[in-house]
Amino acid sequence: MRWFALVAACAALALAGCGSDDNSDSGGGATSTPASGSSGGGGGGSSVSLSAPQDGSKKFDQATATAKAGTVTIKFSNPSSVPHAVEIEGNGVEKAGDVVTSGDSSFSVDLKPGEYTYYCPVGSHRDEGMEGKLTVS
Repeated sequence: MRWFALVAACAALALAGCGSDDNSDSGGGATSTPASGSSGGGGGGSSVSLSAPQDGSKKFDQATATAKAGTVTIKFSNPSSVPHAVEIEGNGVEKAGDVVTSGDSSFSVDLKPGEYTYYCPVGSHRDEGMEGKLTVS
């Protein structure tokens, strides 16, 4: 009988723990925000939305972007049939998102204050001008 009570108590605790995680996710705004809180960042971080032109040209619609230090979520939209991606580079960081064609992708990266370059790592797209500057404060 005690064994059954112990199992029931453990199950109740597990369910209560799941419920509290769901509440913190919905209060955090973005799904990646709770993960940044566990890695420390003091509530910092933000998201940056970048996009490629619909005509497939090798540039970003945004030549510059800004973000707050911490975990930054890079959201990329590519409406064209030309494959593109985003890679962040600078201050010891180099992280790339998925290559997408007529779609969206996102990834998160921990960034400290400073200047970063974002560019398309597909083929020679960067050399052809598909890059921009990200300022993190």
